[in-house]
Order: sequence, then structure tokens, then C-alpha cells
Amino acid sequence: MTRLNLVLVLAVLASSLYLVSVQYESRRLFSELDKARSEARRIEVDKERLQVQRREQATPLRVESLAKSQLQMRTATPAITHYVSYSAASSSTAGSGTAGRVQ
Repeated sequence: MTRLNLVLVLAVLASSLYLVSVQYESRRLFSELDKARSEARRIEVDKERLQVQRREQATPLRVESLAKSQLQMRTATPAITHYVSYSAASSSTAGSGTAGRVQ
């Protein structure tokens, strides 16, 4: 009878230790899952913030002002536009490969 009691006590101790380790592991995994979810939320917020910044940087008014200030570009007007035309004589020389076409 004493052996049976001893075996049962050892079984109860082993199962209780196993239960404690399983609970500890589940809490640890839940903690990691919570951290991963919060990191995913943070990344999503960063992504949205970066998309807003990209849209702000690409507005036509900003692009035009940067083109004028940094690249010294100006808007095309008919007064500064040069139109290139070519005649039939120049098109016959273009076939020989000596002159390029401008369109």
C-alpha cells in the first residue's frame, strides 16, 4: 500500500511540474504574440505615415517649385518654343543614315 501511495504521490508531483511548465510556456508565447502584434501595429502606422509623406512630396505645386528653384527650369511658352520641321530633301538623306530625324 505504501508503494502505491508513493507512486501516486510521484505521479501527482510529475503532473503538477508538467502543468507548471506548460503554463509558463503558454504565458511566454502569449507575451511574444502580444509583442509581435504591437510591433505590427507600429509598422503599419509607420507605413501610413510614410505614404502620407510621399504624397506630400509629390504634389504638382511642390514639384514645379523644385524644378524652378533647383533645376532652373521654366514653363514652356510659345515664345520660347522652337519647332523643327524637315522637308522631303532632308528625309531622303535620313534614309542613308547620315542625318537623324527630329520629331
